[in-house]
Amino acid sequence: MTSNYPELDGYEPSDGRPLPSQRMLKPMRFLVIIGVVALILPGILVTISTATHTADVSCSIVVVRDAPYAIGSDARFELVGPEGPSWYCYAQVRDEPDERLASLGLIPGAPPAPQPGLVRS
Repeated sequence: MTSNYPELDGYEPSDGRPLPSQRMLKPMRFLVIIGVVALILPGILVTISTATHTADVSCSIVVVRDAPYAIGSDARFELVGPEGPSWYCYAQVRDEPDERLASLGLIPGAPPAPQPGLVRS
């Protein structure tokens, strides 16, 4: 049998060191998993914290603008809602259920523009 690369005949890909034992592989895998989690988890926590704060601020602006009669505001993330997964802004009204005012989007930002035909009290 002929080879396309005769200069590599008889070559065994190894640097001469033995492969790590099973006793060594388990702690190495554990350390790699801990390292990956340590790199990813802070980013996830900062993203969630920033989104929550932004949604709260946007919702308070929407409530002041669209429901001045409300006693408070509440921004909630809902997986199932009229516009799909999104942050929704609710006005807290005394002695009544919370009133949904707006969807702030999956990634909340500036408050949405007022809805046309919205009656202000």
